Amino acid sequence: MENRLFTRRSIIHGAALAGVAGLAVRGTGAAKAAGASGEPATLLPTGAATLATLSEKLAKAPRRRDFKSVPMILTNPDQWDNQALQEVLNYSGGPKQVWDNTDLAGPWLNLMRLSLNSQIWSFKHPHFLIASVTHGPAGLALFDQSTWAKYNFAKLTKGKFKTNTFIDIPEAAHADPADYQNPVGAFSGKANSVTVLQKRGVVFMACHDGIWELTMHLREKGHNPDKLSQEELAAELTNHLIPGVILTSDVVGELVALQQAGFTYARS
Repeated sequence: MENRLFTRRSIIHGAALAGVAGLAVRGTGAAKAAGASGEPATLLPTGAATLATLSEKLAKAPRRRDFKSVPMILTNPDQWDNQALQEVLNYSGGPKQVWDNTDLAGPWLNLMRLSLNSQIWSFKHPHFLIASVTHGPAGLALFDQSTWAKYNFAKLTKGKFKTNTFIDIPEAAHADPADYQNPVGAFSGKANSVTVLQKRGVVFMACHDGIWELTMHLREKGHNPDKLSQEELAAELTNHLIPGVILTSDVVGELVALQQAGFTYARS
């Protein structure tokens, strides 16, 4: 069953956090002030007004996280984050790239970071947008710490990850964003995380079908402390996606719409 779980798509919900809204501030003073508050400076590219507008819209778009029960197959846009999803599909900036990410322990975060860096500074595309359809084992990165602890997600990773370190904000993210060549700075491999990439405008999407498969696995293995039905357990997991993630009915199915909207396909 565990193999079945990880060969099916699992989760994804991307969108910039509220703190990402607005144009990037590149001054040292701004970076220091942000670091003092526990959050890095805004990491959107300088002059990326179109990308900043999308981030603002995504931050305001509703995310329903009060489900009591959800069915196996979603049939109504009210059951997923449709408004946020439509904002991504209708994004007028570009280029646009969608990453099909499945390997939690793989190089997926680093590859998206490298793609961002080259598009922004090498090819001069500040409005470049990445959407990550994050499923299979990689989908576990989109759940909060309390859910990791309650359902022992560390065991699903075979002990490779004790907690969800993918949503941490590394110290490197607090470096002055004006110094984009800093090898240990905000745009280096030292700053790889889902949360930091969100602050750079990357959109993470979660998969309802993957969540459903995960709940089936948890119930069969006895990891269901509240004795919830599968519909109730799927609702609880959905309610504990990290902030900014966009819930879709199925991320693999959503790849069709993203490619039709001009997103270039990439796979980690």
